[in-house]
Amino acid sequence: MQWGKLIVAACLACAAPSAFAAEIEGVTLDDRIALGAGGPELVLNGAGLRTRFFFDVYVAGLYLAEKRSSAAEAIALPGAKRVALRLLRNVGAKTLLDALNEGMQANNSRAELDALKSQLDELAALMNAIGEAKKGDAVALDYVPEIGTRVSLNGRDLGKPIAGADFYRALLRVWLGDKPVQDNLKRGLLGAPQ
Repeated sequence: MQWGKLIVAACLACAAPSAFAAEIEGVTLDDRIALGAGGPELVLNGAGLRTRFFFDVYVAGLYLAEKRSSAAEAIALPGAKRVALRLLRNVGAKTLLDALNEGMQANNSRAELDALKSQLDELAALMNAIGEAKKGDAVALDYVPEIGTRVSLNGRDLGKPIAGADFYRALLRVWLGDKPVQDNLKRGLLGAPQ
């Protein structure tokens, strides 16, 4: 009798799924990441697909120190964060920057944006440095406390970090704000089905 229970338990353990990872449009997002060597470990909070005019643009993943299902909680959560974008088509820097600016303006007050003008200018310079991002490229927007927002393309940091937790919170509102870039993408990033 004991052997039977042991065999059943072993079979169930072998059949258990591995750690959760999202797969969308052939893009797999790891369930856990570390921001740099020895950096903080983050968990995949959720993921989704950004479309525009019936075209798939990118797969996005939101990584946090711990899972949150509320946009307000995710934005306010202290500590490191990452928005990971895997492009599904070629996108020019101007198009990407225009979309970010549009999302920032829709979800932040004029006073908030005025206070962040220098950081927004730095973001524009970093995005323009990309030129054109190609299909398959990975863009990461990381927030690391005490350092700021790092923008990277295919694992290579672009420029220097942009200072301020307030800047990253404003940036997160592009996807998680009251007027997100896409409603079902917001739900996906918060762990709900799209």
